[in-house]
Amino acid sequence: MNESKLHDLVRNMTLEEKAAQMSQVVSSFIDDKSGEGKITGPFAGMEVAKEDMSGSGSVLGASGADDLRALQKEYLGKSRLGIPLLFMADVIHGYKTVFPVPLALGCTWDPDAVEESAAIAAKESAAAGLHVTFSPMVDLVRDPRWGRVMETTGEDPYLNGVFARAFVRGYQGDNLENDESKLAACVKHFAAYGAPEGGRDYNTVDMSERQLREYYLPAYEAALDEGAEMVMTAFNTVEGIPATSNKWLMRDLLRKEMGFNGVLISDWGAVQEAIPHGVAADNREAALKAVTAGVDIEMMTPCYVQHLKTLVEEDVVAEELLDEAVLRILQLKNRLGLFENPYRGADSSLEEKLTLSEEHRKAARETAAKSCVLLKNEGALPLKKEQNVALIGPFAESTDLMGPWSIFGSEDDVVTIAAGIGEKLGTRPTVEKGSDIEVVSSQELEVAVEAAKQADVVVMALGEHSEMSGEAGSRTNIKLPEAQLKLAAELKKLGKPLVTVLFNGRPLDLHGVIEESDAVLEAWYPGTEGGHAVADLLFGDTNPSGKLTMSFPDNVGQVPVYYNSFNTGRPKDQIAPEDRFASKYLDAPNEPLFPFGFGLSYTTFTYSGLALSSEIMEENGTIWVSVDVTNTGTAAGEETVQLYVRDLVGEVVRPVKELKGFRKIHLEPGETKQVVFEVDEESLKYHHSDLTCTCDPGDFTLSVGPDSRNTDELRFSYQPRGRQ
Repeated sequence: MNESKLHDLVRNMTLEEKAAQMSQVVSSFIDDKSGEGKITGPFAGMEVAKEDMSGSGSVLGASGADDLRALQKEYLGKSRLGIPLLFMADVIHGYKTVFPVPLALGCTWDPDAVEESAAIAAKESAAAGLHVTFSPMVDLVRDPRWGRVMETTGEDPYLNGVFARAFVRGYQGDNLENDESKLAACVKHFAAYGAPEGGRDYNTVDMSERQLREYYLPAYEAALDEGAEMVMTAFNTVEGIPATSNKWLMRDLLRKEMGFNGVLISDWGAVQEAIPHGVAADNREAALKAVTAGVDIEMMTPCYVQHLKTLVEEDVVAEELLDEAVLRILQLKNRLGLFENPYRGADSSLEEKLTLSEEHRKAARETAAKSCVLLKNEGALPLKKEQNVALIGPFAESTDLMGPWSIFGSEDDVVTIAAGIGEKLGTRPTVEKGSDIEVVSSQELEVAVEAAKQADVVVMALGEHSEMSGEAGSRTNIKLPEAQLKLAAELKKLGKPLVTVLFNGRPLDLHGVIEESDAVLEAWYPGTEGGHAVADLLFGDTNPSGKLTMSFPDNVGQVPVYYNSFNTGRPKDQIAPEDRFASKYLDAPNEPLFPFGFGLSYTTFTYSGLALSSEIMEENGTIWVSVDVTNTGTAAGEETVQLYVRDLVGEVVRPVKELKGFRKIHLEPGETKQVVFEVDEESLKYHHSDLTCTCDPGDFTLSVGPDSRNTDELRFSYQPRGRQ
């Protein structure tokens, strides 16, 4: 449909029809027979009446080709103007073939693998009839108490931006309009949702605009630059105003400055939540503030359908605000080809063929292996297939390996750790639970200890059940539950090699596990093929290559702890250890237990020959950084070489390190490769006190290494013309 016809449609719509297009509900509000779909938010107190919402222009949470075709057909049969429904859902890290959670995907440091995971998710979802995914979530996070850290790719703005682009490319491809195997991407949550006070979900966010622009906006901008079709508002406040009611944030920053012309949707219930936030007295005022701020679609509350019509009729809201919102919604439907084919992509035979196909499972297995991070290994790994292995722990046979946001995945399709290890051994390993996730009985413990006594090596499968993280999964205690720590302590007493595999959605305080274990593999929630991927790593058929994208604290009292922090005026390392008056804790180190970028391998890598092409960068110039990396071990492996920059004297305080590039390379034993990075002015820019983004003349350091803590560095100067 051409653009003029879309404008004609808008002109022919009544105010009620416009408000309906601007409202989103679960499928049962459109068709009683369809069910509610997957519910991802609260219903209580929302006052959503089916008679008000039956004409809504989009549906969330439903899936299945036949069901969505039937729902679309029934809706179109009642639609005066023949405007099709949009089907949206939270396809966060896979549809039926579930990949690792996004935090784990970040730990692959492999944008191609992340793009492939999104493309597979899109392919399965589109065949099931979906049009839009509420992904990627690109919120920067520094606080592991927040449950939704599992849905982000970590603590670094540069790396988050790289992955934001990869997700969008995977979902949308190069030709969304003509490729029915693709989905429209909705980047979320705008803005700064990842910085709630105390790590408590939905809580207040308060930061300077410079902090917002420097660290939190870049990943959103990257996703939009890659062409993301939609943006979702955040639950939190920005500058004291809830994001969904924030005109400066949405109209001035997102639309005008960042140039976003796509559809802006609220998160679940966020329009109505202006009332408990205390910036709206009732639904009418909540609707007024959201539409004035530029929110096109209200998700799961009735403020728009109840009040937009009267707000226009009473000249409180200009009808043009509704028209521009509805036009954007129709333009998205048009780009998806829904006016020509309202059943776009929905094909039950294709859905059956693609879902959990051998090809998709293979990709999920390989990506899951890349996402696991080897945190410790004192010779216990890799396992040997002739060893007698005892597999003990609450996750030994658990199918809860997909995480809290795998809403369409089925645990029946999950490969367990026991199954994965059994395939390697050719026989089922000795398996005992030892404890539940949060409760241990003396009988279970005794049986597990006896089983471990008979083994050559003990593998402990420990972690959090999926409801302990994710949305509304904030926790103040981020250690493993005491039941599992007791199990680890008892097994340690046996003196057997003890390997721990962790399944969790956040960085943990690992004390009580890290000391007890001879090896620790962080597996996160690895998804449908988790058991196979973990077994591949444990037995050395795949060499671990994952690197952390979020620091693991030594103690929860350090939180937030992150690599790109400020030096302070009294840095600990520049003041004598006996001197009290330094920026330090009296009872804990300043540094995290495991830093950003950290991850071990079954081989070793040596860095040498770090060099710069020049010690001076001129205006609009470039310098090259080179380093030789050698595999000095006996196994082939992959290493992620990381480049960091520091501005030694800035107009405002600068971080001690900032990631500006990385390369993932494969090396055979004894092989050396030279890695070269290009550094230009963009790598040196930051937001100054006046919010301009420029770079300073003066001295910088460039650091290269395997993680943010262990680097070699060189110094260079940036000298603009006329400022020697």
